Amino acid sequence: MMQRPHSSRGIEGIPAAGIPLLQVTELKTYFHTRDAVLRAVDGVSFSIDSGEVVGLVGESGSGKSMTGFSLLGLVDPPGRIEGGSIRLRGRELVGLTAGEWRSIRGREIAMVFQDPMATLNPLLTIGEQIRLAINAHERVGRQAARDRGIEVLNRVGIPEASRRLDAWPHQLSGGMRQRVAIAIALLHRPALIVADEPTTALDVSIQAQILAEVQTLVRELGTALLWISHDLATVSALASRLLVMYAGRIVEEGPCATVLREPRHPYTRGLLMSMPQFARPGEQLAQIPGAPPALSALPQGCAFAPRCQQASAQCQAAAPERQAQPSDLNSTVSRTGVRAWRCYHPLG
Repeated sequence: MMQRPHSSRGIEGIPAAGIPLLQVTELKTYFHTRDAVLRAVDGVSFSIDSGEVVGLVGESGSGKSMTGFSLLGLVDPPGRIEGGSIRLRGRELVGLTAGEWRSIRGREIAMVFQDPMATLNPLLTIGEQIRLAINAHERVGRQAARDRGIEVLNRVGIPEASRRLDAWPHQLSGGMRQRVAIAIALLHRPALIVADEPTTALDVSIQAQILAEVQTLVRELGTALLWISHDLATVSALASRLLVMYAGRIVEEGPCATVLREPRHPYTRGLLMSMPQFARPGEQLAQIPGAPPALSALPQGCAFAPRCQQASAQCQAAAPERQAQPSDLNSTVSRTGVRAWRCYHPLG
């Protein structure tokens, strides 16, 4: 079994009772261009508990990936975190130096990208890349690194792991490369993994295999997972809680099964109606009219109002505040049952 290496660096210990593993509050990540400011992440708040799987869904350009990059300090100029808070086990991450981010990234919080070649270096063998990833946070010998590499490759379902260590990335299939990327993310047994659409480019059968393996890993290791995707069907098979994002903001959240069965925000319903998996038999698939607004020119009111059939003058005048079910308004410990939305006319 993989043991978490002891170190005086990084963030150690277990969150105090009632404190989530990750607490994001009013996070704002903007991009400053010559002509405008793009509000890619605009006041996002959510939390994740240890061992929890949370899905973050929305159309392309909604700010999902940038939220993930912000959590790992991977926002480069002209982008920057303008405000808000990211607390991991109670420690504030916003404002850390580059060196402090490097000590956390990969060890306490790791990321799996959509394209595994964003993680893998085509000029190094899989074994060398695993050794370098280990040595980024601790010093071990080549044989010890090799043994650990075999262990993590076996854990993610790669056959003949010892032989794969000597392979080059181009010698592996897309599904195998993604497994390697997940294995590297698991090397230091991080408290949280952010997975940014890691199965989108894979065929359905390989997707199912990796999803099953990820579920097993989360259950066995107790690692929390933020799964970012535009595919509600994939998220529904994995996550216990769902965050729906539109134009840089979380517009709906709640238990995954409840949100899919009884969406409160018109945008969430539009996403569901556009997917074959959630359409009623014989019904024609519906499309959400129009297109998402430009992040450089968001409307004054609700960003979804121009595409919403229920929009009123109130929607166009001011953006709605977050609303939650009365029984959940004072909840500070249990977050898994909270139902919340940003809409003046929520669906019944």
